[in-house]
Amino acid sequence: MHKLWASTYKEFLLLIRDLGGIAILFIMPLLLLIVITLVQDSTFKTISDIKIPVLLVDNDKGEVSKNIVENLSESNSFEILQKSSEEEAKEAVFTGKYQLAIVIPENLSVSLQKKVDQNVEGILSKFGLEEDTLVVAKETIPQKEVRLYFDPATQVSFKSSVKNGIDKMISKIETQSIYKAFQTELGEDDSEPIFETESFIAFKEILPTKNNEEIIPNSAQHNVPAWTLFAIFFIIVPLSINLLKEKNQGTFVRLRTTPVSYATVLGGKTIVYLAVCLVQFTLMLLVGIFLFPAIDLPGVDVSGKLPMLYLVALFSGLAAIGLGLLIGTVAKTQEQAAPFGATSVVILAALGGVWVPVFVMPKFMQFVSKISPMNWGLEAFYDVFLRNVGFVKILPEISLLLLFFLTTIVIAIIYNRRKNAV
Repeated sequence: MHKLWASTYKEFLLLIRDLGGIAILFIMPLLLLIVITLVQDSTFKTISDIKIPVLLVDNDKGEVSKNIVENLSESNSFEILQKSSEEEAKEAVFTGKYQLAIVIPENLSVSLQKKVDQNVEGILSKFGLEEDTLVVAKETIPQKEVRLYFDPATQVSFKSSVKNGIDKMISKIETQSIYKAFQTELGEDDSEPIFETESFIAFKEILPTKNNEEIIPNSAQHNVPAWTLFAIFFIIVPLSINLLKEKNQGTFVRLRTTPVSYATVLGGKTIVYLAVCLVQFTLMLLVGIFLFPAIDLPGVDVSGKLPMLYLVALFSGLAAIGLGLLIGTVAKTQEQAAPFGATSVVILAALGGVWVPVFVMPKFMQFVSKISPMNWGLEAFYDVFLRNVGFVKILPEISLLLLFFLTTIVIAIIYNRRKNAV
């Protein structure tokens, strides 16, 4: 224990002598968390909080276009900006000034009414309810297109969402027109509708509850664990470089002349850098709890979750430290360790779901993501933050993180022993 304490104290002295390095370890992750959360916050807000400016070219000037404008305005998702020319709207969207333009064709209302009347008359005549049985050649009514222009840089998910919403709106308008036409043909009073046009089937999302209150995930609950994990694993870079400095400056040679095992040396580094990881995590939580509400971002609720959150952070830190010590042991120069360590963190983050959710990845990549320790840590954090699970549920993830740490440490010790035995 005395040797382990001496090794730990040595690492602590080395760390505090580099104040700039400490500042980077603590301040940069905080800035990263704040910036990412500010950027992504709008995607977690309700639709009513966001209004996207949309250019509208109304060439119809009829009942249908009026209904389209009303429905778009009532959705509280769009800010309608009228344009007189389709070319003008197209130019504004394709140059990136606006995300979307909607062009309503000429005579849309008239053509829709003719088509509906034609179909209703045909149905009623088959039932013998149409008084005029004179066969009249059907007028060919061409299909009308509501044209949509999207900014070329617009994401596919946004396009699909808008298309589905407008398609649903148009279908509703067509259905109401059919009901109205039937009512007119049957000679009923328009003031007393005989058809109910309200949707019979509705959708309702059931959210998890706590103390009879619905738990709505927000950007902070997603970003705090994700980018905290990213910051914890980025400790790989300074840790591996620190180990290589000892080799290159002769410190490690002097340590080998004393009866100190390599495991003891690694143990001292583990203790110091694990403390750094936990301090990083604490600062991230403090930002989420106190700073985010002050800058109009959703705060993080950690009531009753702190013990398990620190447990996940502890084992995540061990996994990151194990990988850093392995890289520092195997690498021969800082030029090898730094780029490899940084790239490894980025790859593990991409695979683990820090940037792109795992469920939207291809099937093969979803399988590969299961081998990323960041994925294990992130799932454990999400279990605690969002799913409100108990200790038993996160036991598989933290067990994998511990196994990863032990595996990397054992490999590093065996590699060092064989290299020095040569």
